[in-house]
Amino acid sequence: MESGFHMLRPEHVEEFISYLRSQRGYSPHTLRNYRIDLRQFVEFLSEKKGGRKSNNMESVDSLDIREYLGRLYTQYKRSTIARKLSAVRSFYLFAEKSGFSGNNPAATVMTPRQESTIPNYLPVDQMFGLLEGPDRGTPLGLRDLAILEVLYSTGLRVSELAALNVDRMDLDQRLVRVIGKGNKERIVPVGRKAVAVLKDYLDSTMTLRTKGRKGRAELPVFMNARGGRLTTRSIGNIVKRYGVKCGLLTGISPHSLRHTFATHLLDGGADLRAVQELLGHSSLSTTQRYTHVSLDRLMKVYDKAHPRSK
Repeated sequence: MESGFHMLRPEHVEEFISYLRSQRGYSPHTLRNYRIDLRQFVEFLSEKKGGRKSNNMESVDSLDIREYLGRLYTQYKRSTIARKLSAVRSFYLFAEKSGFSGNNPAATVMTPRQESTIPNYLPVDQMFGLLEGPDRGTPLGLRDLAILEVLYSTGLRVSELAALNVDRMDLDQRLVRVIGKGNKERIVPVGRKAVAVLKDYLDSTMTLRTKGRKGRAELPVFMNARGGRLTTRSIGNIVKRYGVKCGLLTGISPHSLRHTFATHLLDGGADLRAVQELLGHSSLSTTQRYTHVSLDRLMKVYDKAHPRSK
């Protein structure tokens, strides 16, 4: 980096993003969010009155960070604000370790307290109804059904699903190798019904999939009509469209199906640590959010059935 890094500019954000991609193995989804967050922070500093703090890294202090977060509270949820603070904190930590900044003004700023929310999930009957939505008679219908089946069968993040390549699946063994957060690999089992749909979908699109490509290493599993890899946004729109088609009152997303996967496993008696491994959570406390759903259902059964609960 050039010595002028003391003056915060958009190109410095790109240098940091490049570092996260090459050295830390961050996912494309996370990199995109961090880029947006840091550009927003740069714009905030540029808009501040007085040239002293317009874009000079050394002159930014914790009060500026708090003012920035204060503006965000009118537009975003606390979870999003926490991520934006994390992006700024990581950016300054990178600059500090690289010797281009003498302090990290975000280090002492407290992360916003998060709302306690129960994950959005679908009951079994609604989930099965959702899987009846796509038309098996067309390649696109098969693709959409495969997307829904794999999300529900594996609990993959939407970014993991979008990045999935053909050579990372062993459908005979019913396993997929996934690169998750922090560039960590995990192996996830796939349900038999999902495997059957995947095989039909792959067979119906193999010509389109291999057109202009050599080998299997970079062949995407889920494609658009032109043979390009589906984006996370497109997958989200597909899931939402079938939710509307099935008449679900609450909006659903790929993350809703991840929640549904975890909740149904726990309701079926799965071990919490096994679910943690399947989801790729680094902390068990993250997985424990799903136990609230199961316990809530268990309490309703108890209150209804036990003579002394009245």
